[in-house]
Amino acid sequence: MKVLYTAEARVAGARAGGRGVTNDGRLDVRLRLPKEMGGQGDGTNPEQLFAVGFAACFETVLEMVGKRRRLDASGTEIDSRVSLLRRENGRTRLAVVLDIRMPSIGDAAQAAELVREAHEWCPYADAVRGNINVSLIANGVPLPD
Repeated sequence: MKVLYTAEARVAGARAGGRGVTNDGRLDVRLRLPKEMGGQGDGTNPEQLFAVGFAACFETVLEMVGKRRRLDASGTEIDSRVSLLRRENGRTRLAVVLDIRMPSIGDAAQAAELVREAHEWCPYADAVRGNINVSLIANGVPLPD
Protein backbone atom coordinates (compact mmCIF):
# COMPACT_ATOMS: atom_id res chain seq x y z
CA MET A 1 0.00 0.00 0.00
CA LYS A 2 1.07 3.55 -0.67
CA VAL A 3 1.37 5.76 2.42
CA LEU A 4 -0.57 8.99 1.88
CA TYR A 5 0.14 10.59 5.24
CA THR A 6 1.44 9.62 8.67
CA ALA A 7 0.43 11.47 11.83
CA GLU A 8 2.95 11.43 14.63
CA ALA A 9 2.41 12.23 18.28
CA ARG A 10 3.98 11.59 21.65
CA VAL A 11 2.10 10.93 24.87
CA ALA A 12 3.70 10.96 28.29
CA GLY A 13 1.85 10.53 31.56
CA ALA A 14 -1.18 8.59 30.24
CA ARG A 15 -4.82 9.65 30.45
CA ALA A 16 -4.94 10.67 34.10
CA GLY A 17 -2.28 13.36 34.07
CA GLY A 18 -0.37 13.32 30.85
CA ARG A 19 0.25 15.40 27.81
CA GLY A 20 -0.18 14.61 24.12
CA VAL A 21 1.73 16.55 21.47
CA THR A 22 1.94 16.09 17.72
CA ASN A 23 5.40 16.20 16.17
CA ASP A 24 4.59 19.53 14.49
CA GLY A 25 3.34 21.04 17.79
CA ARG A 26 -0.06 22.03 16.33
CA LEU A 27 -1.92 19.82 18.79
CA ASP A 28 -0.80 20.01 22.40
CA VAL A 29 -3.30 18.75 24.95
CA ARG A 30 -3.43 18.04 28.65
CA LEU A 31 -4.76 14.53 29.13
CA ARG A 32 -7.06 14.14 32.12
CA LEU A 33 -9.73 11.83 33.41
CA PRO A 34 -13.27 13.10 32.89
CA LYS A 35 -15.32 13.91 35.99
CA GLU A 36 -17.47 10.85 35.27
CA MET A 37 -14.42 8.67 35.88
CA GLY A 38 -13.21 10.42 39.02
CA GLY A 39 -11.09 13.12 37.44
CA GLN A 40 -11.27 16.90 37.61
CA GLY A 41 -12.34 17.20 33.97
CA ASP A 42 -9.75 19.91 33.37
CA GLY A 43 -8.26 18.49 30.20
CA THR A 44 -9.17 16.30 27.29
CA ASN A 45 -9.27 12.53 27.02
CA PRO A 46 -8.71 9.92 24.33
CA GLU A 47 -12.44 9.41 23.75
CA GLN A 48 -12.92 13.10 22.94
CA LEU A 49 -9.99 13.03 20.54
CA PHE A 50 -11.36 9.91 18.84
CA ALA A 51 -14.84 11.49 18.59
CA VAL A 52 -13.45 14.55 16.80
CA GLY A 53 -11.20 12.50 14.50
CA PHE A 54 -13.92 10.03 13.53
CA ALA A 55 -16.49 12.76 12.80
CA ALA A 56 -14.03 14.87 10.78
CA CYS A 57 -12.94 11.91 8.68
CA PHE A 58 -16.54 10.72 8.19
CA GLU A 59 -17.73 14.16 7.06
CA THR A 60 -14.87 14.41 4.55
CA VAL A 61 -15.74 11.01 3.08
CA LEU A 62 -19.46 11.87 3.08
CA GLU A 63 -18.78 14.97 0.98
CA MET A 64 -16.57 12.97 -1.42
CA VAL A 65 -19.23 10.28 -1.85
CA GLY A 66 -21.86 12.99 -2.33
CA LYS A 67 -19.84 14.62 -5.11
CA ARG A 68 -19.46 11.26 -6.85
CA ARG A 69 -23.24 10.84 -6.72
CA ARG A 70 -23.81 14.47 -7.74
CA LEU A 71 -25.37 15.26 -4.37
CA ASP A 72 -24.59 18.41 -2.43
CA ALA A 73 -23.69 17.41 1.13
CA SER A 74 -22.53 20.91 2.11
CA GLY A 75 -23.62 22.21 5.48
CA THR A 76 -23.34 18.76 7.04
CA GLU A 77 -22.80 18.59 10.79
CA ILE A 78 -21.96 15.48 12.78
CA ASP A 79 -22.45 15.00 16.49
CA SER A 80 -20.09 12.20 17.49
CA ARG A 81 -20.44 10.34 20.78
CA VAL A 82 -17.75 7.91 21.89
CA SER A 83 -18.62 5.91 24.99
CA LEU A 84 -16.24 3.92 27.13
CA LEU A 85 -18.08 0.81 28.33
CA ARG A 86 -17.19 -1.71 31.03
CA ARG A 87 -17.61 -5.32 29.92
CA GLU A 88 -18.63 -8.15 32.25
CA ASN A 89 -15.04 -9.42 32.33
CA GLY A 90 -13.85 -6.00 33.59
CA ARG A 91 -12.25 -4.95 30.32
CA THR A 92 -13.34 -1.76 28.57
CA ARG A 93 -14.75 -1.28 25.11
CA LEU A 94 -15.72 1.68 22.91
CA ALA A 95 -19.07 2.39 21.25
CA VAL A 96 -19.71 5.18 18.74
CA VAL A 97 -22.79 7.10 17.64
CA LEU A 98 -22.55 9.39 14.62
CA ASP A 99 -25.59 11.66 14.36
CA ILE A 100 -25.33 13.16 10.87
CA ARG A 101 -27.42 16.14 9.78
CA MET A 102 -27.40 16.98 6.08
CA PRO A 103 -29.72 19.95 5.54
CA SER A 104 -29.06 19.96 1.79
CA ILE A 105 -30.35 16.37 1.40
CA GLY A 106 -34.07 16.28 2.15
CA ASP A 107 -34.87 12.80 0.83
CA ALA A 108 -34.58 10.31 3.73
CA ALA A 109 -33.68 7.34 1.54
CA GLN A 110 -30.98 9.32 -0.27
CA ALA A 111 -29.54 10.54 3.03
CA ALA A 112 -29.45 7.00 4.45
CA GLU A 113 -27.81 5.63 1.31
CA LEU A 114 -25.17 8.35 1.35
CA VAL A 115 -24.35 7.73 5.03
CA ARG A 116 -24.14 3.95 4.49
CA GLU A 117 -21.75 4.41 1.56
CA ALA A 118 -19.60 6.87 3.51
CA HIS A 119 -19.47 4.32 6.34
CA GLU A 120 -18.05 1.76 3.89
CA TRP A 121 -15.34 4.17 2.67
CA CYS A 122 -14.34 6.01 5.87
CA PRO A 123 -10.92 4.84 7.15
CA TYR A 124 -12.00 5.25 10.79
CA ALA A 125 -15.13 3.15 10.20
CA ASP A 126 -13.01 0.58 8.40
CA ALA A 127 -10.53 0.45 11.28
CA VAL A 128 -13.21 -0.33 13.87
CA ARG A 129 -15.54 -2.44 11.71
CA GLY A 130 -16.36 -5.68 13.51
CA ASN A 131 -14.61 -4.49 16.69
CA ILE A 132 -16.95 -1.89 18.16
CA ASN A 133 -20.55 -0.90 17.66
CA VAL A 134 -21.01 2.17 15.43
CA SER A 135 -24.57 3.51 15.32
CA LEU A 136 -25.48 5.84 12.48
CA ILE A 137 -28.27 8.43 12.41
CA ALA A 138 -29.04 10.18 9.11
CA ASN A 139 -31.16 13.33 9.36
CA GLY A 140 -32.79 12.13 12.56
CA VAL A 141 -33.44 8.56 11.39
CA PRO A 142 -31.42 5.75 13.03
CA LEU A 143 -30.06 3.34 10.42
CA PRO A 144 -30.35 -0.38 11.13
CA ASP A 145 -27.05 -2.11 11.92
